[in-house]
Amino acid sequence: MKGVFTRYAQTKGGLLGLAILLAVIALALTAHWLFPVSPWDTVGAPFEPPLTEGMLLGSDMLGRDVAAGIAHGAYVSLLIGVVSTVAALAVGITLGAVAGYVGGWVDHLLVGFIEFFQTIPSFVLAVVLVAIFNPRIEAIVGAIAVVSWPPIARLVRAEFMSMRSREYVQAAWLTGRSDIAIIFKEILPNTLSPIVVAGSMMVATAILLESALSFLGLGDPNLMSWGYIIGSSRTVMRMAWWMSVFPGLAIVLTVLAINLIGEALNDALNPHLQSVEEAP
Repeated sequence: MKGVFTRYAQTKGGLLGLAILLAVIALALTAHWLFPVSPWDTVGAPFEPPLTEGMLLGSDMLGRDVAAGIAHGAYVSLLIGVVSTVAALAVGITLGAVAGYVGGWVDHLLVGFIEFFQTIPSFVLAVVLVAIFNPRIEAIVGAIAVVSWPPIARLVRAEFMSMRSREYVQAAWLTGRSDIAIIFKEILPNTLSPIVVAGSMMVATAILLESALSFLGLGDPNLMSWGYIIGSSRTVMRMAWWMSVFPGLAIVLTVLAINLIGEALNDALNPHLQSVEEAP
């Protein structure tokens, strides 16, 4: 584990991504102190430009502080990204592990189930699910989780199919260990590396999906998120560019940071792959 942290610290992109993500997390945690006024409250005249007195990033069409909305929205966007990713990982790892470990007709059945979800465009499915269950945060998280778990299930299935024929797994079978013990103590710990990398990328994808849904008017109207701010400004982009540019930059920086962290984790957790790629 120490070697993983050392290799990660040697990647400039990983350190930059970590610094940006920590800054976003700090903004989310300190939003109530930095902007004690609710982001829904009117604090000035409508369409005030950036650097107006009392409003660093300007105001929206109702006179609400855009900076306060971005700060408070950081918590909502990160929460949706993390919770939906955890839910997708739980489903994907479970189904992928069962399919890869058991094999046979169970594998064929689960692979068919996974492929059924993958035949439907992810964003279209997310839009349909949110529209059916109404734009609430529970529906948004559930929809993002539903469209996100199939790739991780295929990844885990492939890893389990590769691992179950290894010598240490065969030795565990011969000693009479239960299938549950073999899965959780022998195979799963050795598949965490690709799962961690894929999970970090899924958080970034979930944030983008929530932003796209909110832009279409399918965000939770009771929660201030970056996507909600952009969505509410889509009709006044020419008049008040700052309403979409600044939350858009927040999304870009956060997604970029998470992707940099994912790539750095991939290099740190797979040093042999990195050495092969760098070999002449």
